[in-house]
Amino acid sequence: MRVVSDLSAIPPQARGASIALGNFDGVHRGHAVVIGAAAEAARRLGAPLAALTFEPHPRELFRPDDPPFRLTLAEAKRDALAALGVEVLVSVPFDHGFSRIEAEDFVRDILARRLAARHVACGPNFHFGHRRRGTPSLLASLGGELGFGVTVVEKATGEGGLPLSSTAVREALAAGDVARANAILGRPWEIRGVVERGAALGRSLGFPTANVRLGRHLAPRFGVYAVRAGIEDGAGGVAWFDGAASLGLRPTVNPLPEPLLEVFLFGFSGDLYGKRLRVAFVAFLREEARFESLEALAEQMRADCEAARAALAPA
Repeated sequence: MRVVSDLSAIPPQARGASIALGNFDGVHRGHAVVIGAAAEAARRLGAPLAALTFEPHPRELFRPDDPPFRLTLAEAKRDALAALGVEVLVSVPFDHGFSRIEAEDFVRDILARRLAARHVACGPNFHFGHRRRGTPSLLASLGGELGFGVTVVEKATGEGGLPLSSTAVREALAAGDVARANAILGRPWEIRGVVERGAALGRSLGFPTANVRLGRHLAPRFGVYAVRAGIEDGAGGVAWFDGAASLGLRPTVNPLPEPLLEVFLFGFSGDLYGKRLRVAFVAFLREEARFESLEALAEQMRADCEAARAALAPA
């Protein structure tokens, strides 16, 4: 995938594409429908398939004091879009200057002039431009004038009316309903980060953990999860291990000021400090709890690992 983030220097390979528009936080099944509409037009026109998104998410710019809410940061979003066949990712740097561009100027200057879009696709709630004044109907009207086609995809739902939206994923994760979140996404939700040194409490109890900070990721329900953890080798490879993870403030010993993800990988031995880890959430096992002794905590950790193994076992 070619990634373009400088709108003043668009490479020739990024011009003339069929472009899916959106923030694409989570790159869920609803987003896949928008990508699919752009892909259909790309095939018909013999054009590249592109996605145009914004980084950071506009909400992070306008509401910086909100708790972190992102489902996918830039790298994970890029990988998920590439998995859907996107060949060109236009990642627009979203700052206060860009936010003041009028909706019509966004279409005329960026989509038509700079990117020479041949087709664009978006969802029914896609808004753009200063004060979000741009609408799908404006996009369709200007597309007809400027010579590119427009597909506005209807609101997508899944089985039994399952809402396919980023908001629905966030709500499911906040409730610990990992199965529902993953059903909306179409894949397990992940947190990615670098393993940091901790207090080595898990190691002292016989369960050495890899500690990963959430950073700008949304914090799901605090508790213990069955996970699959991937260790990146720095060359594009990932070694996956089943495991159990605790996410929260660690209330039993030296409570933390902010959430931490602590992951125990089954069958792994070695040094993970400084390694990049991908933690895919498979099942919620129990809520975070405070224990009266380290012995009680260790006993519960053994039970958690057995529960995780059961949840991860093939059906």
